[in-house]
Amino acid sequence: MLLLVLNVIYVLLAIAMIALILMQRGAGAQAGSGFGGGASATVFGSRGASNFLSKSTKWLAIVFFAISLFMAWYHTRNTGNVPAQQDLGVMAQQGAQAPADNSKVPAAPGSQTIPAAPAPAPATIPQAPATQGAQPQPQQPAPAAPAQTPPATPQGG
Repeated sequence: MLLLVLNVIYVLLAIAMIALILMQRGAGAQAGSGFGGGASATVFGSRGASNFLSKSTKWLAIVFFAISLFMAWYHTRNTGNVPAQQDLGVMAQQGAQAPADNSKVPAAPGSQTIPAAPAPAPATIPQAPATQGAQPQPQQPAPAAPAQTPPATPQGG
């Protein structure tokens, strides 16, 4: 019951913080003019809304973090000695239905003997023919590139 109340307060604090942060005037954005502009000085006091909104946001944030830390501490303290229960839903029913006939279960693939692979045949690599005292032939020079002529220019344009 305590955690339910704290969760409701926690959500309301989050919504209030969002609203207060969005109502604050940004640096040069003049966002407060949409909510009445100069009238905010009379509603929130002579110093305007910025001081009231910033102080309210600060205290809401402090309470928000305090509730967060308390709920975390409360959960870790109370759930340490309770055995974990799993809610499997539909899968819980599957475990109760054991197969009645074991002959329908297929055999595992590792239960059969695997034949050995045949031995690979020895690979023969052909040898290059032996040269008998042959002299290496001198390399012939590459043919000369044809001379390039400049492109013709049209005359009389």
